[in-house]
Amino acid sequence: MKISVLSAGLAAVLGFTLVGCDVEKTREGDLPEVEVQEGQMPAYDVDGPEVDVSMEESKVKVPDVDVDMEEKTVETPNVDIDLPEDN
Repeated sequence: MKISVLSAGLAAVLGFTLVGCDVEKTREGDLPEVEVQEGQMPAYDVDGPEVDVSMEESKVKVPDVDVDMEEKTVETPNVDIDLPEDN
C-alpha cells in the first residue's frame, strides 16, 4: 500500500512538472533541404492461419477471499507547485 501511494505521488509530481513549464521560443528553426526520388513500396503475400474461437463451460478451482477493511492513518505526499508567471 505504501509503495502504491508513493508511486501515485511521484506520478503526480512528474505530471505537474511537465504541465507547469513556461516555454518560450528563443530562435527560429529551419528544416533541412531534402531531395525525394520516386520509389516503390515492397509487396507481400501473407496467408494467416484460420482461427475459430468458441466458449465452453469448464470447472476450475478459484480462491474464496474475504477482505476486511480498516481505517489507518498513513503519510501521503502533499505537493505544492508554484507555476511561473506570464510576462
